[in-house]
Amino acid sequence: MGRRKKIVQECESLMHDPENIRNIAIAAHVDHGKTTLTDNLLAGAGMISDDTAGQQLAMDTEEDEQERGITIDAANVSMTHEYEDTNHLINLIDTPGHVDFGGDVTRAMRAVDGALVVVDAVEGAMPQTETVLRQALREGVKPTLFINKVDRLISELQEGPEEMQKRLLSVISDVNDLIRGMTEEMDDIDDWTVSVEEGTVGFGSALYKWGVSMPSMQRTGMDFGDIMELERADKRQELHERTPLSNVVLDMVCEHFPNPNAAQPMRIPRIWRGDDTSELAEQMRLVDEDGEVVLMVTDIGIDPHAGEIAAGRVFSGTLEKGQELYVSGTAGKNRIQSVGIYMGGEREEVEEVPAGNIAAVTGLKDAIAGSTVSSVEMTPFESIEHISEPVITKSVEAQNMDDLPKLIKTLQQVAKEDPTIQVEINEDTGEHLISGQGELHLEVIGQRIERNQGIPINTGEPIVVYREAPQQESREVEGISPNRHNRFYISVHPLAEDIVETIKMGEASMDMPELERREALQEAGLDKDTSQNVEHIHGTNILIDDTKGIQHLNETMELVIEGLEEALDEGPLAKEPVQGSLLRLHDARLHEDAIHRGPAQVIPAVRNAVHNALIDARIKLLEPIQQVRIDVPNDHMGAASGEIQGRRGRVDDMYQEGDLMVVEGIAPVDEMIGFSSDIRSATEGRASWNTENAGFQVMADNLQPEKITEIRERKGMKLELPEAIDYF
Repeated sequence: MGRRKKIVQECESLMHDPENIRNIAIAAHVDHGKTTLTDNLLAGAGMISDDTAGQQLAMDTEEDEQERGITIDAANVSMTHEYEDTNHLINLIDTPGHVDFGGDVTRAMRAVDGALVVVDAVEGAMPQTETVLRQALREGVKPTLFINKVDRLISELQEGPEEMQKRLLSVISDVNDLIRGMTEEMDDIDDWTVSVEEGTVGFGSALYKWGVSMPSMQRTGMDFGDIMELERADKRQELHERTPLSNVVLDMVCEHFPNPNAAQPMRIPRIWRGDDTSELAEQMRLVDEDGEVVLMVTDIGIDPHAGEIAAGRVFSGTLEKGQELYVSGTAGKNRIQSVGIYMGGEREEVEEVPAGNIAAVTGLKDAIAGSTVSSVEMTPFESIEHISEPVITKSVEAQNMDDLPKLIKTLQQVAKEDPTIQVEINEDTGEHLISGQGELHLEVIGQRIERNQGIPINTGEPIVVYREAPQQESREVEGISPNRHNRFYISVHPLAEDIVETIKMGEASMDMPELERREALQEAGLDKDTSQNVEHIHGTNILIDDTKGIQHLNETMELVIEGLEEALDEGPLAKEPVQGSLLRLHDARLHEDAIHRGPAQVIPAVRNAVHNALIDARIKLLEPIQQVRIDVPNDHMGAASGEIQGRRGRVDDMYQEGDLMVVEGIAPVDEMIGFSSDIRSATEGRASWNTENAGFQVMADNLQPEKITEIRERKGMKLELPEAIDYF
């Protein structure tokens, strides 16, 4: 125990000096070697034994991660590293690379100031590399690059020094093109491109534990020629001893990533919309450990002994046990029961954790991933925007009715831990729906319920989530209340793609000051007059109040909004969510007596008006689509592109990359169910592929009636559509 205690004490003393703290995430495409790299760093910092690093995968703590050989949950770890005679505390989050778990990556980026992007030297920059870079840059997190698996270029592809240099330079320039494209409109970021000369690029092999960078070559006198010689002579142990990977990477982290003092003044305005002249804003900018406590929760985990653990970044103040703190969006306060930091993958309790660190606390029972926790009531941090929405749903039932209460509790817990999952609990039928990012996402969750909670469950076939959207402008439609005393006049037309994007990214929302919201919407292309009358935003739909001087409308507006939300959550075609519509309330006639314009009158009137206006605007079903990329040897290319085309997909591009052909295209999620086993058999297991959700698009007219009927049947609705829907 002696050594561990010593490390914990060392961390505790370093926590109070933000100058020497680095909070970083490791992010990459699936299977490019993040977790193996993390093992190396832990071993280099003396946290796990050197011999097992790389095989141990210390960060993949869950059984299912070990089985599948992929990281599913982001894992936190702290270590110390001496750089230029000063000891540094490095808090690192190893994030998952698989597209289904992208939500974990976005949340991890909120807690850190630097992102080490890992790219496989043979595969180069991949779609997911682009996604993780975008997530980092949107959060104001600075990137550096590590090119992994360089040993394969030498031993498998037998490349000479020139070829190899050319390949590595092309990977670097691809990554820089991405960084440039993503930061050109950001005023607060100068030049964040990476370069070998500056020391922001490292090369090496996480598996064989060696690495180099420009500064390390100058230090050790090893150049690429020496490396190739040792690698070809199979002297990998000597290579590891002469230029260990962990030193190269940890030096790069200490030198090139900003410490909290440098990062927070830049990051706070990006992620917090509160008053930047307030004392609180100043305390967060200064990383003031004596200020008010501000903690952003980025991850919720479960410890069998301690219960729920909330992990996150402390932006100001000092966390101590016994503190009573506010949790954004909930009433009352929560009391902190324990405070800790991560050592390796394990939590060590400490007395206190000051600003600038990543902490793990118990006792925050109301917190979810994304909560702002603070000692004073404050404007919460921007909600963490997930780039993808759930596109696939499965029903879950407990096999034994006795397990039902436990299952409901577990599902609520799942939704708390992973905001990219949506859970719908139906107490009447006992059928519960979970929606997530893809088949694998839901499969893993289902397995965890059975394995960790010991609840045997039956899951239904995967169901795809659709959307409904108006296609043209409607006439003005009248909605009449059941007592015929209240009338609402509503029209609807489709919103432009840019405006929908702006709302999706959280750049225009009802929580913002009106002026800011107006500017954001105008910038996205909404005309000036319209943007001044925005009454409500629901999902990606906007309600505009165009009425003038109507009595009692103010107090009735809440009910109007309620009716509108009901109508939009369950569209007229098949009760799927409506997106991208601009609704105008032109006029309203209200009964003067409040009793005659209560919820039972107003809500149905508005709901009918909205549905009829949508039908008049030729509402159609949208289906989720995925971008598909398949890497496959030449002779299987036909089979691979056939797999996309046979699924109502479209092949957009085919090109040679190294010794493989790349096929890129898009296909509906509905048709992609079961894709993995089909593509394996079609290409004799030689293909590797990647899918990424690419939003929704209108489904072909000839498929609409059949699909709508199918969904209505599944939901137990009347099968015949309203008269007015005869436009397919």
